[in-house]
Amino acid sequence: MSNGKLLSGLLIGAAIGTALGILFAPEKGSETRKKISKKSGDLADSLKKKFNDLVDGIAEKIDEVKDEADELVERGKEKAYNVKSELKGNLS
Repeated sequence: MSNGKLLSGLLIGAAIGTALGILFAPEKGSETRKKISKKSGDLADSLKKKFNDLVDGIAEKIDEVKDEADELVERGKEKAYNVKSELKGNLS
């Protein structure tokens, strides 16, 4: 989770820095508002992409863990079957 917090902090810091830079630039108010609107949209798009990448990564990890768990269950069943067969052979 610390990587996520770091990324969030960097993005928020970049957004604040950009907004302050635009606000203190010597331009007309309408131009400044347009720039702020565009930068806000860009930041929102960037955050959406990062969030989607994070969700995709988590889903991928969940699938990997599920596959490993299924494999372990199958190996356990196989070992149980082998022990059962061995016991039957010894008792006969």
